[in-house]
Amino acid sequence: MALWPTELTAHSVNDYTIFPPPWQMMDRDNRWNIVGHRWAVGALQRAVVTQGVSHAYLFTGPPGVGKTTLARRLAAALLCQDPEVTRRPCDECRACHLVGSGNHPDLHIVESEEVGDSLKIEQVRQLEHTLTLTPVESRCRVAVLRRFEEATISAANALLKTLEEPSSHVVLVVLAREPDLLLPTIVSRCQHIPLRPLPVAVVEQALIRHWGARSQQAALLAHLSRGRLGWAVRTLEDDEALSRRARRLDELNELIDSSLIHRFRYAETLARDPVTTRQVLELWIGWWRDVLLESSGADAPITNIDRMGELHEQASRFGTATSSHIIRALREAIQRLERNANTRLTLEVLMLDLPRS
Repeated sequence: MALWPTELTAHSVNDYTIFPPPWQMMDRDNRWNIVGHRWAVGALQRAVVTQGVSHAYLFTGPPGVGKTTLARRLAAALLCQDPEVTRRPCDECRACHLVGSGNHPDLHIVESEEVGDSLKIEQVRQLEHTLTLTPVESRCRVAVLRRFEEATISAANALLKTLEEPSSHVVLVVLAREPDLLLPTIVSRCQHIPLRPLPVAVVEQALIRHWGARSQQAALLAHLSRGRLGWAVRTLEDDEALSRRARRLDELNELIDSSLIHRFRYAETLARDPVTTRQVLELWIGWWRDVLLESSGADAPITNIDRMGELHEQASRFGTATSSHIIRALREAIQRLERNANTRLTLEVLMLDLPRS
């Protein structure tokens, strides 16, 4: 999910790309100017207009699907100074500009220092103290807690106290990959809005029309994104992203023809960076999913459309049974890492599951 730009100039705040459009050019049915997820946007718009906003929301979905973008647009709508509530956010007032630049005193975004780090109890306690204060410029304060699956147990329990005793001038928005990664008591106290990947064609057309991507480039990124427009936009703006992907896929193919000693050395090196480990395993899942689809002849979109020759060769070589086994092994490895299993040991076990020539 990303904002619908009316021109190709923009500025970025973290992973959030802002394109403030003139009100007159907004879609009447999509006044928040967001690509996709119309039901979620519509539900939140109605809540703002009818003043039925919940004290706490939970937005879930894969990284890059648009959770942060939607949370910021909800914050803009709540903090907007335009007196006509049906127009919020107006994208013209001081409040809207401050939200867009990440400087609004009543918008608080809390996250771990880096992806893969822990969100600590001290951060939640500091937020709790801030939320007890009267809003500075608006009628409410909005707090967005990103990647809350990274919160420590003590941090999660601290947030639970705030959810159990909500303030009338506070709206909390919790973002996470999946609800199962959070305490059930937190999930039960939030209005859950799951965000799903967009159709590949929607992502492709958005990249071409609104971000100036070339047709072939947009097609590749749309397929690689698996419907995550935010991921596709960030990758479009990162000159090295596709090179890193190519290198990791080449390493996977090399491991198939390598000895166990070489595989274990690779596991040792990869284990030093837990964030990269997760990214590599998810990339490999996408690759073996494509091998499975190719070998089974399934009528489903291929992700790695730029490497069809290699996919066809491995589909013929390994077939559906081996591909399915590897996908299960990769998913189990990710699940073990989410339960804080030893990274190196987990990867070494995975190396035993990879096929050998």
